[in-house]
Amino acid sequence: MPRDPRQIQLEIDAARESLAATLDQLVYRSNPQRLKAQGQAAVGRLLQRGQVAVAQFLQTPAGVAAVSGVGLLMTLVVVQRVRHRND
Repeated sequence: MPRDPRQIQLEIDAARESLAATLDQLVYRSNPQRLKAQGQAAVGRLLQRGQVAVAQFLQTPAGVAAVSGVGLLMTLVVVQRVRHRND
């Protein structure tokens, strides 16, 4: 059964509108300013979570021990370099 030209035109118009909506969505998703803002927001959230996690870790006995160990190691390295500076 042949299709009516009016029906064909309606199908073409519907396809055109669908393609236009898809194109608009692609343009929105690939907008450089929006992508940049999203990336910056994500990095900011990660840094904020990391700062909170580090602050919480440093308040635990393991955190205090880790910081003390690093401080002791740095002191030993500096003393060793000063002692062997003239060798």
